[in-house]
Amino acid sequence: MRLPERISILGSTGSIGCSTLDLLEKAGFGGAIEVLAAGRNVDRLIEQARRWRPALAVTADEGTLPRLREGLAGTGVEAAAGEAALVEAALRPVDWVMSAIVGAAGLPPTWAAAGTGAVIALANKESLVCCGPALMHRAEEHGGRVLPVDSEHSAILQVFEVRNAAQVACVTLTASGGPFRDWSAARIARATPQEAVAHPNWSMGAKISVDSATLMNKGLETIEAAYLFGLRPDQLDVVIHPQSVIHSLVRYADGSSLAQLGPPDMRTPIAVALAWPDRTAWPAPALDLTTCGPLTFEAPDLTRFPALRLAREALAAGGEAPAVLNGANEAAVRAFLDRRIGFSDIAAVVEEVLEGMGHGQSHQGAGNGVLEGVMAADRRARRGAQDVIERRANAA
Repeated sequence: MRLPERISILGSTGSIGCSTLDLLEKAGFGGAIEVLAAGRNVDRLIEQARRWRPALAVTADEGTLPRLREGLAGTGVEAAAGEAALVEAALRPVDWVMSAIVGAAGLPPTWAAAGTGAVIALANKESLVCCGPALMHRAEEHGGRVLPVDSEHSAILQVFEVRNAAQVACVTLTASGGPFRDWSAARIARATPQEAVAHPNWSMGAKISVDSATLMNKGLETIEAAYLFGLRPDQLDVVIHPQSVIHSLVRYADGSSLAQLGPPDMRTPIAVALAWPDRTAWPAPALDLTTCGPLTFEAPDLTRFPALRLAREALAAGGEAPAVLNGANEAAVRAFLDRRIGFSDIAAVVEEVLEGMGHGQSHQGAGNGVLEGVMAADRRARRGAQDVIERRANAA
C-alpha cells in the first residue's frame, strides 16, 4: 500500500485539516504537500507551513497576506491570498486533495480540483449538496474520484458492495442527536450558541456543531448519500444513536445489514480516503466493545427537529432546492451565532426561503455553467434568508 505522493489540503487549519496533518504525521507520510489553504487563521497556517513546507500557503482573507508573507520569510514557501488564489491553488496538479473548507465557500475550489483528475477527499458536504451529480461527473470525466470523509459516508463506502448495488434495500445514517436530544421544544427554543456548539461526541467547528444540534447536518448528509451512492430518497433513513459507535448501516434485500463501527475519531475516515481501496496503518484508537457501553437507537423527532424534514423535502424536490436549503441554512446559522435570531428560528428561516423560491434547473452537466448556476442559487437563498432574518429580528 502506498500513500499519495503529492497532496493538497484545502481548509488545513480547521478540525478536519488539523486531523489530516496529524494523521499524516502518525502514518509516516513521506511525500510532498503542494498546498496548505486556510480561511483566516493565519497564525496556525504559518505554523503548519513552517512544519510541512508546502509549495504554496494560501489564506482566503487578503488582508492577512502581509502577515503570512512575514511569517513565511526565508522558508521558500510561496504565499497567496483571496478567493481567486484559493481556486488557483486547487488547480495545482496533485494526487490527492483534502477538501475541508466549510460552507459554500468551499465549492469553487472543490469544483476546480475535481477537474484536475485528483482524488477528492470530500469533507465539504456543501459541494455535494449543491451540485452532487455534476461534481461526481466532473471528477470521473477527468479521471479522478470523489471519496467521502464524513464518518457516516465513509462507513457506507466501506460496507457498500458495488457488485450488489441493485440489492441494497436501505442505507441508514446514524446521528448522535446533538446536545439537545432530550430537551423539550420550549427549552430548545431558548438554546444559546454556547450550548449549541457543545457537541457531546465530536470536536467540530461552530457551524457544523450547530447543524448537528438542529439535525440539519444529518439532512445534508442524507442528500450527500443519495448523490454519492446513487440512492433514491426512499432508500435512505436516519436513526439517532447517541453513542456514535455505529457510523452507518447498509441493509440488503436478503435481510443482511452491514455496519461499520469505530470510536468517534475523524482520523479514521480520513485514513480510509487517503489509502482507498487499501488500508493505511497508524496508531488508531481501538474500539473496545466491553467498555463502550450499551448501544441505543431511536427515531428522530421531526417536530422538535424539523431541519431533517426540510432536507428530505429538498432532496425529493431536486433542482436547485438543495442549494437553496444550504444557502439559507448557512445564513440562518450565522445569524443565530451572532444572536440575531433564536435557535428554533434557524429551521423556520430555511423553510420560509424554500417555500418562497422556485427550484430551477437540475444542474446535471459538468460545464462551468453548473457552478455559476449553483452559486447564483446560493446568493438568492442568502438574500432571501436575510430578508426573513431581518423581519424576525425586528419583530422580536
